Amino acid sequence: MNKQDLIDFVATKTGQNKKDAGHSIDAVFEGIVAGLKADKEARFVGFGSFAVVASAARKGRNPRTGEEIAIAASKRPTFKPGKEFKEAVNS
Repeated sequence: MNKQDLIDFVATKTGQNKKDAGHSIDAVFEGIVAGLKADKEARFVGFGSFAVVASAARKGRNPRTGEEIAIAASKRPTFKPGKEFKEAVNS
């Protein structure tokens, strides 16, 4: 499923037109990103949790040349599915 498929699904499910459904989905995504940027967790009971985890700086290798390179510390988003979400996918 891609974003357009999700917009079509939401529009059909809610009776909204596709433009309004697209705006709603964009607002949800923006809200999740804004929360994560503020170092908050986005938790949706039954669905799952989005969080940010810090990755330490480390050394890596360029796969083409084998040269050692420095990989900077960074933050990365993670998702942990909720119980109901896991059960729905596995049924």
